[in-house]
Amino acid sequence: MLSLYLDSVTAEFLGLPYVPPYFGSQNVSFDQGVNFAVYGATALDRTFLVEKGIESNFTNVSLSTVQLNTFKQILPNLYASSSRDCREMLGESLILMGEIGGNDYNYPFFEGKSINEIKELTPLIIKAISSAIVDLIDLGGKTFLVPGNFPIGCSTAYLTLFQTAEEEEHDPFTGCLPWLNEFARNHDEQLKTELKRLQKLYPHVNIIFADYYNSLYRIFQEPARYGFKNRPLAACCGVGGKYNFTVNEECGNKGVSYCQNPSEYVNWDGYHLTEATHQKMANGILNGPYAIPAFDWSCLGSGSVDKEYSFTFSG
Repeated sequence: MLSLYLDSVTAEFLGLPYVPPYFGSQNVSFDQGVNFAVYGATALDRTFLVEKGIESNFTNVSLSTVQLNTFKQILPNLYASSSRDCREMLGESLILMGEIGGNDYNYPFFEGKSINEIKELTPLIIKAISSAIVDLIDLGGKTFLVPGNFPIGCSTAYLTLFQTAEEEEHDPFTGCLPWLNEFARNHDEQLKTELKRLQKLYPHVNIIFADYYNSLYRIFQEPARYGFKNRPLAACCGVGGKYNFTVNEECGNKGVSYCQNPSEYVNWDGYHLTEATHQKMANGILNGPYAIPAFDWSCLGSGSVDKEYSFTFSG
């Protein structure tokens, strides 16, 4: 599940400028930040995943070997025109670490790997995220927003993948699959434990955990309360099946239509959320209670974060 739009909404809420993508951009200015996110990117290196028997046709732009290394290579150029050095500039930046790691799970789940096989990836993914944060701290980074996983048991794509599950396996109130949501929560618990460890090691750094799971799950619990009037588990853009989603007949393909009122849908195309959902999530994170620790707006000037630059590493 991608959070690229959520990242941009978060930056907008914080009063930060639009940050252009690095990969694929031409003749754009990176004076106020860079977005290294790439569709389908993973936390773990592609070679490692292939060795584990995970062989989906995914991008080779991983967090550790491509996104972070590219950032290190271009960092001097980003600040070449500035009178301040890289450490000072990076210390004045907001660094969005993800959401990253979700694709490391998506690929093996959709390839039919067992839950136990996939669970073995979690500590490795957490380590990759942690190592990237440490590298960025060493470069001068001081403010990090680190998202957790989504409630994948409520994902249209996952519900379609496992729709052969017995009805009693679904949560009677939300229709989600609890065992998949438990998997996502386990990822988050391990991530939060590691972030607490890093915070103790680097007390001069601000590390904020963005609780994507609960910020989104509350919407599935009470969709009408948040303005989502249409089937909260179904895709706006899709075709067929219980959830208006069919693998290999996805949004953008010939014959696949989209709804006329996407703001009333939680899910856009089976994999991604609608703009309305992202806005609700961002509000819950930035205005509470889904950021740990909470944003201290009393420390912020003019309603925006006292940061001049932002960088995003994501999948």
